[in-house]
Amino acid sequence: MLKCKSPGLFALCLTALASLHAEIRLPHVLASHMVLQRESAIPIWGWATPGELVTVTFAGQTCLANTASDGRWLVRLNALAASDSGRDLVVVGPSGRVVLTDVLVGDVWLAGGQSNMGFPLNSAHNAAQVLPQARDSQLRFFSVARKTAAVPQTDCAGTWETTTPETAKNVSAVAYFFAREIRQDQHCPVGVLQAPWGGTDIETWISLVGLKQNPPLKPTLDRWNEALVQAAKVQAHPALETTYELNLKQWQVEVAPAYNLALKQYNADKAAGRAVGPKPQPASPEPSNPDPMGLPSPSRRPATPTVNFNGMIAPLAPFALRGIIWYQGENNGSAGLAYRKLFPRLIADWRQQWQSAGFSRGDDLPFLYVQLPGNGADPVPVAQSGWPWLREAQLLSLSAPRTAMAITIDVGNPNDVHPADKVDVGVRLALAAKKLVYQESVVASGPLYQSFTVEPSGELRVRFRETGGGLVIGQSPWRAPGVQPFPSDKLIGFYVAGEDKRWVAAEARIENDCVMVSNPQVTRPVAVRYGWANSPRCNLYNRAGLPASPFRTDQWPDAQGRIN
Repeated sequence: MLKCKSPGLFALCLTALASLHAEIRLPHVLASHMVLQRESAIPIWGWATPGELVTVTFAGQTCLANTASDGRWLVRLNALAASDSGRDLVVVGPSGRVVLTDVLVGDVWLAGGQSNMGFPLNSAHNAAQVLPQARDSQLRFFSVARKTAAVPQTDCAGTWETTTPETAKNVSAVAYFFAREIRQDQHCPVGVLQAPWGGTDIETWISLVGLKQNPPLKPTLDRWNEALVQAAKVQAHPALETTYELNLKQWQVEVAPAYNLALKQYNADKAAGRAVGPKPQPASPEPSNPDPMGLPSPSRRPATPTVNFNGMIAPLAPFALRGIIWYQGENNGSAGLAYRKLFPRLIADWRQQWQSAGFSRGDDLPFLYVQLPGNGADPVPVAQSGWPWLREAQLLSLSAPRTAMAITIDVGNPNDVHPADKVDVGVRLALAAKKLVYQESVVASGPLYQSFTVEPSGELRVRFRETGGGLVIGQSPWRAPGVQPFPSDKLIGFYVAGEDKRWVAAEARIENDCVMVSNPQVTRPVAVRYGWANSPRCNLYNRAGLPASPFRTDQWPDAQGRIN
């Protein structure tokens, strides 16, 4: 890579190279209507004939780069101030040029995760009010096409679009509400790279390099190695893939229409709180792709470690970012203890990937994420397995540097894994960004458990940080169908236990920045849990209107006897 030079030298280079021939190609993420990151060196990269010189001009800068032996070139534009005026970015090779038009400079965020990150704006509970107003030429989205791959890819399909009522329909609702808040707060263009895929494990989003970092994540690497063996069998016997594709086409014609209709009705009834019978099943099983590295059949999701990272995240690096927002964990909901290692590994991995690819601030990328809301049935009031352990892993991940968490325990839906309130999720993520990234003096989190002591009276004194002006009894800003409001006259959601580890509902009252917890049946309390259920009813907030994170003070084993 060469540094930026003067415009005069640029003209001389064009003359000297006029007789040569090179094919210039840029990755799809570098395209017209994109937003480039302000106040940071900006990598611009692509491919050309090895050994040839490529020039990039933008905003008065001209940069030159020699194309490497593998055909790749990279330059870094010097940091630029935000600009809402569309300008051309021109890449020139010896025999031609590429012109990207209407390029803005502002803040760029990467949005990743599962289906709740991919949940479209037109399905949000307030879509009828929001969509007609969703018109902003300075708010732009790049949607990464779904793809799996056995090795990291250098490009991905996708296009940049400005926000209109029509284009906004299918953008991520969480990303839209987040980006809209940042636009209003920062008064600069905002771009979002959207790369979610519903029903995916976190392991599919971590690179192979990340899995192998010390200490290596052996169970996940074992799954990867098993997939390699199976993929090799398919490559050695191509008829396996051909037969699968034929069977899938037949299934989609003969079975899928009736099954999809029944499933749609079932999901609608369940989300509305209506009585439902057994979940519909197809008349015959959907064929499954024999290649674990390949695109799964339509109703299935990638399960092989690293394949989503390879196909959808690797091609984006080193696009300059302000930070990352993440909403995932549902698919790992039964493995919360393992998530304690997996999630911090993903955060570190993505930062290292951006740094290694050429973004100089990659190792410091802010990582903002959503703690899972309520969902699912609770056979007992204090869960013995399930999502509470996943939420705890997310809470513990705040120990990683430059991270922040949006607590959403109060805006879930017991009957639908896809709650329709996404505006509160996006706004809470934006609050986290305002404090962590933009250094604003705002309350950005609900109360977080700090410590507890046993008082002489037998009460437990539970202390909190992030109290935001004081602890209060609060109310959720949105309720799913059939969900009753929280009581306004008492705290709920606290449970206490003695050494017998039997949980009973606790009386709880606020005292300054503490909650006093007790139950006459437990004369020698030793532990407290709050909101420790799949769909808990809990109403501790701070005065900023943000809910407290579920927590436990004990480290007792879960239903499978696992501790950590």
